[in-house]
Amino acid sequence: MNTNLFEQRVLPHHQTPASIWGQGGSAYDDFSFGISDALAHTAQRLSAKPKEQVLDVATGTGWSARNVARSGADVTGVDISPALLAAAQELSAHIRPLIRFEMGDAERLPFADGHFDAAISTFGVIFAQNHERAALELGRVLRKGGRLALAAWPPSGSVAQFLAVIARHSNTPPATASPLSWGEPGYVQRLLGRDFELSFEPGVNHAYHPDPTTSGISIGWGLDHCGNSSAALTLPSWAPCARMSTLIIRRSPRRSACTCGGST
Repeated sequence: MNTNLFEQRVLPHHQTPASIWGQGGSAYDDFSFGISDALAHTAQRLSAKPKEQVLDVATGTGWSARNVARSGADVTGVDISPALLAAAQELSAHIRPLIRFEMGDAERLPFADGHFDAAISTFGVIFAQNHERAALELGRVLRKGGRLALAAWPPSGSVAQFLAVIARHSNTPPATASPLSWGEPGYVQRLLGRDFELSFEPGVNHAYHPDPTTSGISIGWGLDHCGNSSAALTLPSWAPCARMSTLIIRRSPRRSACTCGGST
């Protein structure tokens, strides 16, 4: 890891979460596979065009970046975790056009104003600690008339229950703002309404995971309210359907955005 670049690009309050997110390395791609119906849906709603400049915020192992690249768009993925970026680079090496992966913090994106035609974040930017700052950055790096597609979980349902279990076993205080707030239309309107014309699409995503009672595989999941701590949790072979909310982006004289969401 380039320590200097990490300290320059990742804000201090995200440096510990970065190490936690990266613990799974390339195996985190299996989690993305488990919720891949939601990731594919959000990329399809973004509807990127060939040669468009598209940003994937909190790209993880690059699953959504690869989905978007299928359109022929020029995709850049950013993340705070060096381990996940290395995995994304390896897993995406066969994709054409090549996807660029860069270290970057959602609250301080390393790009010029209006650089991108479109942006996507699938259950990613919601974990930034300062929601207002992250929202401003999304508006800043998109050109006028640009498009933004977000996938988020609402504050109720199976994902909220799951995160509550993790939090009970965490030694960190609750986050000042829950990542699940991004699944509330009114909350997102306050965050993004100045820069975007918003539309919301409620939906359901399925989450499938290995069953340790039959496969011998157990999954450790490392998130509390804001991705700050880790705890082990055994998951069934399938998890309940999760409500999700997709913020769907429409072209407009202003920038446009769409939130896709899921629920039980």
